[in-house]
Amino acid sequence: MLELDKKVFGKITTKEIIGAEPPAIPNTKNIFEKELSTLLAELDLQPKENLSKLLEEQAIAEAHINSRPGAMALAQNKIKLFNEYNKKYTKIIKEKLES
Repeated sequence: MLELDKKVFGKITTKEIIGAEPPAIPNTKNIFEKELSTLLAELDLQPKENLSKLLEEQAIAEAHINSRPGAMALAQNKIKLFNEYNKKYTKIIKEKLES
């Protein structure tokens, strides 16, 4: 059973990703764009020690969202959007850790 109110990308919850509402395009994509901007702005304020923890949290969120990839009732297009934006975010976190 998935935790529907679990925040998996900033303020975005599981139910927003796997549910029918809001629609993927343009609503969910716009939500992801705004949330990514917010997360990146907050990232600049984080000390390096917190970056590893953030990376771990995003890996857990990714596993959580992708735990039922074959379930046809789930919004596959929104799961793909989550994966796309999560990869962008984790890539930037890794770059900051290496710098």
